[in-house]
Amino acid sequence: MAMINLHSVSVAFPIYNLNARSFKKYFLRLATGGRVVEDANKHVMVNALNNISLTFEHGDRIGLIGHNGSGKSTLLRLLATIYEPVGGSITIHGHISPMLDLMSGMETELTGYENITVRGKLQGLSWQDIKNQMQEIAELTGLGDYLAMPVRTYSSGMMVRLAFAISACIKPDILLIDEIFGAGDAQFIKKARQKMISLLDQSSIVVLATHSDELITEFCNKALLLEAGQVAYFGDTKKALDLYHTQGA
Repeated sequence: MAMINLHSVSVAFPIYNLNARSFKKYFLRLATGGRVVEDANKHVMVNALNNISLTFEHGDRIGLIGHNGSGKSTLLRLLATIYEPVGGSITIHGHISPMLDLMSGMETELTGYENITVRGKLQGLSWQDIKNQMQEIAELTGLGDYLAMPVRTYSSGMMVRLAFAISACIKPDILLIDEIFGAGDAQFIKKARQKMISLLDQSSIVVLATHSDELITEFCNKALLLEAGQVAYFGDTKKALDLYHTQGA
């Protein structure tokens, strides 16, 4: 059964080439929430996440909220094992499917069909899995004959359609989503939404980062509010959203 446990986890990034003391002082003065600090060697560090302890269990549908720079994307990339913590420990049980940077790995000189094959393999699908799901993925894109053309001929909206359809073909235990709604025309958004509902139903744990109160209310049974890289609240979605909007007041 899927599970995520974070114990006192911190993620920090060094900022290089800030050697002038006056510039450091200016930079630190502009920072808020203690997110920008100096380490023992006087290097400027951004504490993107600071001492996070959380447990997500089977059935959790977590809405991840917070203002820009609060640490939402960093947390998702940490869970996706893209980032490593500088402190604390992480335990994850279950297969993770991150829907974060949908365009990552797209080859513009390849056709849409070829990109489906390549991206499918990168996501861990077998050749037979790709063959079995090719028609479903092609229909979800709505691109028709364009799938036989090089991706460099696509508009940005067409590329998003293709990337989303490929990423949505995985059946994960743990699904990580970072603001993927809103791209494409109304018909595609409707299809994408239906596909997302199907993925949510099949996943054991979902972590969804979004600025949409509607999505949080509709899809999530818990919400995690981050502020300056720390947990401000974790629990009831309505209370989390109220606190979030109070922050911005």
